[in-house]
Amino acid sequence: MAELKLSAAEVQALIRGGLPAAAQHGVEIAQVTPHESRIRVPFHEGMLRPGGVISGPTLFAAADTAMYALVLARAGAQLMAVTSNMTINFLNKAAAGDVLGHARLLKFGRRLVVMDVALSTGAAPEVVVAHATGSYALPMA
Repeated sequence: MAELKLSAAEVQALIRGGLPAAAQHGVEIAQVTPHESRIRVPFHEGMLRPGGVISGPTLFAAADTAMYALVLARAGAQLMAVTSNMTINFLNKAAAGDVLGHARLLKFGRRLVVMDVALSTGAAPEVVVAHATGSYALPMA
């Protein structure tokens, strides 16, 4: 069975240290396991688009962060791991609230990690507002 190389707190410190926007917006890595990560992005007014819903770019960034958290937890401090592909489907209006991301590992290869992410908001955590699939390329050893 795969083991974690970093805890949720260690992953959070790396992400906040390497991505100033993540630190500024208070991104939280709530949980990491060998096959999942859960993140929370605290709500602020700058997330909203006209109509009072969470914007697409905010949801995209949350999905990417959830995937990055899972990669770091499994691979260790591989800060040069990069998003190589991501597709997102917006399924429902994202009511104003904290953005919650749940990433699941589909494949962890030598050079490529494939995942999917379900996104919801704190206003209605049971409603998936967006679903993303993506991959991260790992740096060569």
